[in-house]
Amino acid sequence: MLELAGLDKRFGEKVVLRDLSLTVPPGQMFGFVGTNGAGKTTTMRIALGVLATDAGEVRWQGRPVDRAIRRRWGYMPEERGLYPKMRIQDQLVYLAELHGMSRSDARTSATRWLERLQVAGGPADRLETLSLGNQQRVQLAAALVHEPELLVLDEPFSGLDPVGVDVMAGVLRERVEAGASVVFSSHQLELVESLCDAVGIIKDGRMHAAGTVAELRGDSRAVRYRVVVDGARAHWADELPGLKVLSEDENAVLVELLAGTNEQGLLDAARAAGRVRAFAPATPSLAELFREVVNGTEVGA
Repeated sequence: MLELAGLDKRFGEKVVLRDLSLTVPPGQMFGFVGTNGAGKTTTMRIALGVLATDAGEVRWQGRPVDRAIRRRWGYMPEERGLYPKMRIQDQLVYLAELHGMSRSDARTSATRWLERLQVAGGPADRLETLSLGNQQRVQLAAALVHEPELLVLDEPFSGLDPVGVDVMAGVLRERVEAGASVVFSSHQLELVESLCDAVGIIKDGRMHAAGTVAELRGDSRAVRYRVVVDGARAHWADELPGLKVLSEDENAVLVELLAGTNEQGLLDAARAAGRVRAFAPATPSLAELFREVVNGTEVGA
């Protein structure tokens, strides 16, 4: 189990992390989301020992993390960190050996991961000869080659086509099913929602909401309805009392009912505006929950 407990971090006068905590048990995929500059990468770098924390502790299986423990982890940075002129398999073998694997086991593992990730190119090809998407696959292979117990991935799906996304998602799910812990950051919130067992939303260096998407939805007090009205004038719902219009798309409108508002009043207004084709509660997506936090309306507030 990975535990980040009360992490604080400053760069000069700038406060980057404020009492940030999270827990990722074995066999869980944890999505770490936030705006640019929210503190995601700094958190990952502290967990991996790249940066020192000003306060707080990183623990693995209840113990403070040391170099020996971190050798059993895998890391994929957002910036490509491999050697562009080095042959693909040679650098995977080299990295596996740094994590303690024998040369023979490292070669076997490198070959297996290049095949599993469907990297286009031969093991003897130089990294710089591959497309950016295939370089991304090799970078994941570098994080996986030593069979880590924890994977920490910063924007792992960046630059991948839909097939590459499917391949990488499948590999991460396999690792979780094998008992590994996976933490990854991404701005692709639909992907995070579909893949992750739990999600943490960070803003201004603080963890503002964490849990399964279902739990975050349960914590949100907002009641939303999606209404589709044929023949209605534009913005028909804008002036209705007791609700907030969240979005409008052709004949469809998404509204949030304010406290004390009865949905029957909304339905009556919709009928008066035109032919009601759809009227149903709308479950907030992770993207909507994320916007609540970013825009200052915290989940559960």
